[in-house]
Amino acid sequence: MNKFFRTFLEDVDAVFSRDPAARSRLGVVLYYPGLHAIWSHRIAHGLWRRKIYFPARWLSQITRFFTGIEIHPGAIIGRCLFIDHGMGVVIGETAEIGNNVTLYHGVTLGGVSTKKGKRHPTIADDVVVGAGAKVLGAIHIGKKSRIGANAVVVKEVPEDSVVVGVPGQIVKRSHPQLEERFDLNHNNLPDAIGQSLLILMEKMDKLESKIDINLTQKQLYIEETELTVESDNKIHSPVDGVWSGEDFSI
Repeated sequence: MNKFFRTFLEDVDAVFSRDPAARSRLGVVLYYPGLHAIWSHRIAHGLWRRKIYFPARWLSQITRFFTGIEIHPGAIIGRCLFIDHGMGVVIGETAEIGNNVTLYHGVTLGGVSTKKGKRHPTIADDVVVGAGAKVLGAIHIGKKSRIGANAVVVKEVPEDSVVVGVPGQIVKRSHPQLEERFDLNHNNLPDAIGQSLLILMEKMDKLESKIDINLTQKQLYIEETELTVESDNKIHSPVDGVWSGEDFSI
């Protein structure tokens, strides 16, 4: 029982430490639907593990109605999960979430198979999943990774990586993240697709410049050839000291 209440208090501290809008722990307890959904899930998951399925699903549905957050009671959630705002979050039955994970509103941890067994993602410790992101399938998201807003992730993500775009483009950090503090700087996420397009545009500009140079050289060659042809129509080179030409007169 002491462990149970200690976990509940850790959930409160997780919200209070990561959300600058939190004014007090009492306010966190009263006003944060993400926290309410997590607490409800911890109870529902305990029932689910004991194979008391109907009450577990009923509690999950009631929580979904009041918070807008759907967490299947079979999902495994670690310590200090923070669901910010929460509306529209969906966590599937076989999903696994590590410690100190942060999910923003609209996040889906979904499956891509109708088969029984593991079909939802595993989120390792210290991962941040941005608003509207979709993580689909039985894939693993490595520790301290960042999933950008609205990204669609369908393949494994190494630890200390950043994922942006649709489909998700993985950018591996050159150095592991050393800071333990919670980072909200979503504006610093790399734009892999935008940078790729920029490189392509630069290459196109260089190719166009080369084409323009080649066209200019070709035009000069044509003009020189035309001048030679025009000259050929007037006077021919001398043969045995005699010049010849058409319509040649003096």
